[in-house]
Amino acid sequence: MEHWDPSVMFRTVDIAAVAANGLLGGAVARAFRFDIVGFVMLAIVSGMGGGMIRDVLLNSGFPVALTDAGYWVGVLAAAAVAYTIDLGSRWADRLLIVLDFVGMGAWTATGTLKALGLGLHWLPAVALGVTTAVGGGAIRDIMVNRIPAVFGGNSLYATIAVIGGAEMVVFQELLHRPNVGMGVAIVTCGVLGILSRWRNWRLPAPVDLTVPRPKLRLGRRRIRRGPLKEQGWTPGEPLTRNLETVTPEQIRRHRRRRRRRVGDRHLLEVPRRGTTGTRRRSQRVRRRSHRMHQHDDREGRRADVRRE
Repeated sequence: MEHWDPSVMFRTVDIAAVAANGLLGGAVARAFRFDIVGFVMLAIVSGMGGGMIRDVLLNSGFPVALTDAGYWVGVLAAAAVAYTIDLGSRWADRLLIVLDFVGMGAWTATGTLKALGLGLHWLPAVALGVTTAVGGGAIRDIMVNRIPAVFGGNSLYATIAVIGGAEMVVFQELLHRPNVGMGVAIVTCGVLGILSRWRNWRLPAPVDLTVPRPKLRLGRRRIRRGPLKEQGWTPGEPLTRNLETVTPEQIRRHRRRRRRRVGDRHLLEVPRRGTTGTRRRSQRVRRRSHRMHQHDDREGRRADVRRE
């Protein structure tokens, strides 16, 4: 692999990625039941959109997709295949998943390699590689009024592209083997992408943290007294201030209620059968309790009249 010309290797991988992503764009067009124009447009945007964004940002002349006819052959062939062959079967769906992640690895490798070749730092080079990998798919999803898959809610995508770009940096800058780096990045992105789709790996959801708003106190600072303040008493104040004064009327009411409870207890006592004295005694207790109730009621009414 090292004996191959890096430029030829770059062009081969780039056109293969264009064809793979063009097939994905055609599959989306078939899902929306577009005509042949829709197939071609989505295949072009999905296959060559990321590379055009990369070349425009690098400002290295015309985008390579506009100067090389091989890119157009690859994307139009992919659109024709998607237009004529039904891609709704299980095996076709699995093939599209594999092509998606393999094409993403190829785009990541070529985008990072081209940025490094123009003298960019490794960090923006990796960012351009990720942009090349996800740019076309994002534009395709926006054209069909869908949220781009790279924004989350599904299996890992951009994260795997970052890993592939980092591998490309290592093989290009440290080991000086760009061809091996492209192969390793493509294989890594393909394997990790399939595993993430199979195991449903996702990035963590956003965390809901509540940050209290700071309060600006311009006046004199208050000293919190703790739970005793909530009970109506603070240290240094007499406890008797909050005590209620018991009036003579309340004492009389308490005594009347107590006598009533005692009388009711006597009324509940059941006399023994066959004992005349016990029966008479219980009758006397009932009459005395009745008189006590009447007396207490009269006293209560008189107290109410005096208060009024």
